[in-house]
Amino acid sequence: MGAGVVQKSGGDSRRRRGRGRSRPMSEINVTPFVDVMLVLLIIFMVAAPLMTVGVPVELPKTAANALPGEEEEPLAITITAEGVVMIQTSEVPREELVNRLRAISTERDSTKVFLRADGAVPYADVVQVMGALNRGGFDDIGLVTDAGGPTLDETDG
Repeated sequence: MGAGVVQKSGGDSRRRRGRGRSRPMSEINVTPFVDVMLVLLIIFMVAAPLMTVGVPVELPKTAANALPGEEEEPLAITITAEGVVMIQTSEVPREELVNRLRAISTERDSTKVFLRADGAVPYADVVQVMGALNRGGFDDIGLVTDAGGPTLDETDG
C-alpha cells in the first residue's frame, strides 16, 4: 500500500550519482490485501456456525432424509427435556400456546412448522403440542431429528 522510490535506469551510474532524479513507484503491493481477506474469511468461517439460533436439545436419531428448503423460514417449536415449550427462542406457557400460534399464523404465509423435541420428552407431550399446533393453524408439521439413526432393516446407519 506504500509507494517506493525507483532509480532511473540507463546511463553511467557513476556519473549521475548525485544528480539523478528518482520517480515514484506506481505499483500497488497486493500482499496486505490478500492477508486481510484471508483473515476475514477465517473469522467468518468460524463465526457462521455460532450464529445459529436455537435451544439446545438432544434430538433423537432417525434415517429420514432432510426436507427441501423453503422461501420463508419455518416456525420452530421446541420442547426441552424439562417439558418447556418454546416458540423460536421464547418460552411459552402451555395454556397460552394455541392463542400465540393463532396470532402467528395470521401473520405468516406458510403453515410450515418445525417441531423439535428432546429425546427424553414423553410421546404424549409431543402429541399434545402437535395438537396445539394444528388448532393454532399450522397443519404442515415437520419433526426435526438428527441423522444417522437406525434404519429399521438389516443394516444400521
